[in-house]
Amino acid sequence: MNKAKASSEKSVSASSRTISLLSQLEKINSDSVLGESDSARHVTSRILHLVQSQEKTRKEMTSKGSTGIEIILSTLENTRDPQTILNILNILIEIVSVGGGRRASVLVTKGGTQILLQLLLTASKDSPPNEELMVLLHTLLAKVGPKDKKIGVKARINGVLNISLNLVKHNLQNHRLVLPCLQVLRVYSTNSVNAVSLGKNGVVELMFKIIGPFSKRNTSLMKVALDTLAALLKSKTNARRAVDRGYVQALITIYVDWHRHDSRHRYMLIRKGVLQCIKSVTNIKLGRKAFIDANGMKILYNTSQECLAVRTLDPLVNTSSLIMRKCFPKNRLPLPTIKSAFHFQLPVIPASGPVAQLYNLPPDVDDVVDESDDNDDAETESEIETEIDDDKDQHFKNDDIETDINKLKPRQELGRSIEELKMYEQFFPELSENFQEWDLVSKEPKPFVPDANLSGPIVVPTASEEHSAEAKPSTKGIALKECSPLLTEEYNRRPVFLELPKKDNMKSSSLHQQNDQRNMLPSCQCLSQEIVKGLDRISLQNSAKNDQYYGTGCVVEKESKAGITTLASSKPFEHVSPCGGSLFEGSSVQLGKLCCTGVDSEEEEDSRSSSSGEHATLQISDVSPVHDCDLYLEMVKNTKSIPEYSEVAYPDYFGHIPPPFKEPILERRYGVQRTKICQDIERLIYQNDIIDRVVYDLDNSSFSVPEEADVLKFNSKFESGNLRKVIQIRKNEYDLILNSDINSNHYHQWFYFEVSGMKTGIGYRFNIINCEKSNSQFNYGMQPLMYSVQEALRCRPCWTRVGTDICYYKNHFSRSSIAAGGQKGKSYYTITFTVTFQHKEDVCYFAYHYPYTYSTLKMHLRKLESMHNPQQIYFRHDVLCKTLAGNSCPLVTITAMPESNYYEHIYQFRNRPYIFLSARVHPGETNASWVMKGTLEYLMSNSPNAQSLRESYIFKIIPMLNPDGVINGNHRCSLSGEDLNRQWQNPNPDLHPTIYHAKGLLQYLAAIKRLPLVYCDYHGHSRKKNVFMYGCSIKETMWHTSVNAASCDLMEDPAYRALPKILSHTAPAFCMGSCSFVVEKSKESTARVVVWREIGVQRSYTMESTLCGCDQGKYKVLH
Repeated sequence: MNKAKASSEKSVSASSRTISLLSQLEKINSDSVLGESDSARHVTSRILHLVQSQEKTRKEMTSKGSTGIEIILSTLENTRDPQTILNILNILIEIVSVGGGRRASVLVTKGGTQILLQLLLTASKDSPPNEELMVLLHTLLAKVGPKDKKIGVKARINGVLNISLNLVKHNLQNHRLVLPCLQVLRVYSTNSVNAVSLGKNGVVELMFKIIGPFSKRNTSLMKVALDTLAALLKSKTNARRAVDRGYVQALITIYVDWHRHDSRHRYMLIRKGVLQCIKSVTNIKLGRKAFIDANGMKILYNTSQECLAVRTLDPLVNTSSLIMRKCFPKNRLPLPTIKSAFHFQLPVIPASGPVAQLYNLPPDVDDVVDESDDNDDAETESEIETEIDDDKDQHFKNDDIETDINKLKPRQELGRSIEELKMYEQFFPELSENFQEWDLVSKEPKPFVPDANLSGPIVVPTASEEHSAEAKPSTKGIALKECSPLLTEEYNRRPVFLELPKKDNMKSSSLHQQNDQRNMLPSCQCLSQEIVKGLDRISLQNSAKNDQYYGTGCVVEKESKAGITTLASSKPFEHVSPCGGSLFEGSSVQLGKLCCTGVDSEEEEDSRSSSSGEHATLQISDVSPVHDCDLYLEMVKNTKSIPEYSEVAYPDYFGHIPPPFKEPILERRYGVQRTKICQDIERLIYQNDIIDRVVYDLDNSSFSVPEEADVLKFNSKFESGNLRKVIQIRKNEYDLILNSDINSNHYHQWFYFEVSGMKTGIGYRFNIINCEKSNSQFNYGMQPLMYSVQEALRCRPCWTRVGTDICYYKNHFSRSSIAAGGQKGKSYYTITFTVTFQHKEDVCYFAYHYPYTYSTLKMHLRKLESMHNPQQIYFRHDVLCKTLAGNSCPLVTITAMPESNYYEHIYQFRNRPYIFLSARVHPGETNASWVMKGTLEYLMSNSPNAQSLRESYIFKIIPMLNPDGVINGNHRCSLSGEDLNRQWQNPNPDLHPTIYHAKGLLQYLAAIKRLPLVYCDYHGHSRKKNVFMYGCSIKETMWHTSVNAASCDLMEDPAYRALPKILSHTAPAFCMGSCSFVVEKSKESTARVVVWREIGVQRSYTMESTLCGCDQGKYKVLH
């Protein structure tokens, strides 16, 4: 019979046997007959055998639809037989030991955690408790617990917290039992209430008994004990208890012992476990102080330096760095105030908001005070080498998405009466122009024609790639070398003015007062070396201070041509050659003291001069057709800055061309950020090595530039410049502090400054220490820009990407709560980069991005206006309004002239749809201006596509919405101290005149039923790559929320996606995947949303251009 039975069992599949055994076990449970314990014991032992021997059985018991786990748990809950319990526990351990966490999760969902905790409570009442049962129970709880988020609460409610703790206390030498008990305590301790409760019962002291003193015995037990201790010390109460008992010193000692004895690095997990304990205890102020007092900074610094040579020890180095950064004493920013170094009194003080708070601060308040000690918990950092871009635009927060459909639906609200809006009629003469006084067919059209053979201005994705070099006004007798035969050709090709009869308001009267000969002469002035050697910087003499002008009304006036700029400096330069004196003919010229020494004699062979007797020359073909050095100086003279700048930056004066080579995104060297942080930590450890000398200070009016030869000289006192203070830290290392936006105490990101007095072959480290954004593209390949005057004089006037060892990280300078919007303990961030200069005693300029000043814009507009053919292109340059500082906000109109003055052609001209473009509302986003420059040049070109656009649309363009912010080197705000792109809902005509009147133009178009087909606001993005757009869509907004029911019935024209889609197919830098059409609450007062919602423009966009480069398409990995 037994043989037959065995044969029968072999023929049955394993699956059938499992099902059969589970059925038997279920029947035993339901019968509950006395004496069935033997049967349960027998069945569970057979199931255990199958589970141990066959993976298929384990899968079947946890598969979807299987009742195996329920049957097993039901038996465990009901049986009282010790052996059956042990069998079932072993079955469950086998099931959850493999297959990842999914099987443990199945056990949790079936109520397994509660049953196990009840069994633990019951088993603890036995005296003495069954050791085997306790080992198995704790082993299973340790595996299941991490998958049950509520296990801590369940353990506390069931009263089992101290059972595991008491088992450890009474069985310290029984490592087989202590190990799983510690694992369960680690799980319990993830709940802060449990951690405090266990701490009161002596668990912290118990852990230190296990982990010390140093011993290589039972390392697995020590590892678990350290993990448990690290979890316990995350509780402030337990951390304070550890500090009070001197355990911080003990942890440092233990770490040093393991570091010294683990020469083969076999116990890295234990060493990291000790560091995790130190990391947890230093989350509190007392812990950080105890760490410093125990000389922890120097110890961890030295041990981490010894680990650098072994790559596998990087986790130890990284954790040590995190601890040292956290414990580095927070310093106050070395400034008298975090408010801007420049003051501008507002005509109206806002009733509320940050600006109102700023003005209401008592004068004696210390707004730079270090309040970091008030914050007990230090901010947690991510691992050093795995920073994650936390760009909030990438992942929308549901609570920031507008879910009220009534608010989302566009509703045309003019907000101003028709009578009031009539003031804007004067900006739309094209709607009433009849051209009867124009001879529209008398001559061949001759617009400005960029030549494809000549290089030109910086090429941007939206600009035409065909630009020419245009001849610029020069002066008599300048030492010029015609280094290209194209000069004469360009001279002859240049279009001349067509003297046609026209209305006064079509052209600026001042434009016709320009000297015709001046307009025909070449624009590139290549200075003789004698003049160059005397050139330090160009400055403007302030003959009379301009009174502040508060103009908020609309002003219809043309930009009048400024008088000849007067140059001045500290003393006349006596060695100027006769021919050089005519550089600024008609001006009083005095060149500054010798600083820039021109072309280095020892590097003469590298320059483009073929002999010492030749002057430095610049290829005429390289000069931008819209750059004019003399005209730039004239524009600067009428630019009103709050500091009343008297100097002009050389790159802005001389201009620049694109570098002749591709500039790839920098590949970051491994460990560079860690290295920089270690060097910062050395400041605390080796304080005697720190110079700590101020070498530039805008706050100190009596500050004089150091004269020492080995100290760099800095300057930012020019248009768009931003650098407030410089402190020399080491011989070749400098901390740089940026100026906040005027009438603000933050927004530090844009920088633009001059450096001189350098030597070659030396790596100079620059640290910009008061940035605020939590991450930057400087961590992902972006490099700062540098312009070398020496290179410019060698016919290479380029802004180039420079710098090595670049990174962006949180530093040890504390932001006050006033600067951090009420939050305490926030830190500033550092941009650090190292530069080795090519030329001795050069004058170099550094910038966050390619600078584009307000004076540059005025110059470009003037040049475009002078070059266009009025027979073919209708071009107007109006002044929309005056800014707070009295600068003009330009308004440009571009379209094609009508074919004739016949009615049909005039009708077509007047009824072309409007395209409304704006840019540079944020001063630090200079790339927006370069994209706008490309747009303007393209629209003014003779490209067939450009001509077609002009014939189809009327372009209304505000190329710079925030002139004051641009002029004064702000990053985000205007002089009102507010982000103008958050003022579109209710702009104040006194505080936000450019926004008030820009919105007024759009409201006027809406009132006369001429809504723009497209509105697009150009921006720059600091944390994303590529070019992309933000638009507005009700449906796509609703898709990102849980409120989908109402959106199902919405009908929405998908035309808002058309323009981005077209760009994604035509512009290599454009990325459709980065576009978003979600309307967020925090963006409801931006131009894009207000123009869409209130004005009713469906195709209302923000176009973002990266400040870094591309990660896709034709320009992938290029800046």
